[in-house]
Formats: sequence, structure tokens, C-alpha cells
Amino acid sequence: MPKYMYQASYTVDGMRGLLKDSASGRRQAVETAIGAVGGKLESFHYAFGKHDVVAIMDLPDNVTAAGLAITLGASGMVHGGFTTLLTVEEADKALGVKAPYRGPGQA
Repeated sequence: MPKYMYQASYTVDGMRGLLKDSASGRRQAVETAIGAVGGKLESFHYAFGKHDVVAIMDLPDNVTAAGLAITLGASGMVHGGFTTLLTVEEADKALGVKAPYRGPGQA
């Protein structure tokens, strides 16, 4: 199953909800949502910096990831996005893909 990273920042209302629900309560809500679409939460972390939350998960496919992103964003409580993750082996395979391409302005 493909692996994804979701990074999110709480809105002001989302932060108020976090204070009410607790960090573990929010993790459980995310884990339930991911499970409902056939995925599995690998890890869930709170962070300093641009993003408040980082989650790593397995999801069936990109369509499922997009649907989950829409659902999370539509809540109005977070702003976030998904990043598709590759294993080292997949990255090695990608390095073997050769396509004829000429960059802008190159001969």
C-alpha cells in the first residue's frame, strides 16, 4: 500500500478544539478516519514550526488520499496537504527511469 505524509496546521478554531479533545483524542479521530477508508496510521506527531501535526500513513491509492485531504480540509479546522512517500527501493527504480528531455534554453 502506498505511504503518505500529511502535514497540517490548525486554524484558531482547530486549536480550540485540540484544547478540548486532547492530543490523543485527535490522534484517535485521525486513526479512525484513515481506517474507515482502508488505510493504516503508522505514526502521528505534533511539531514545532510551520506545521502543527505530521502523520505517516498507508492508504490504498491517490484517489483515497485526495478524498481524505478534501474531508480534512472541509472541516475548516486544519490547513494541510499530503506528500507521497517512496521507499529507498522505489527511489532506486526511479533513478533508472530515463526520459529524453531538454531543459529550457539547453542545446
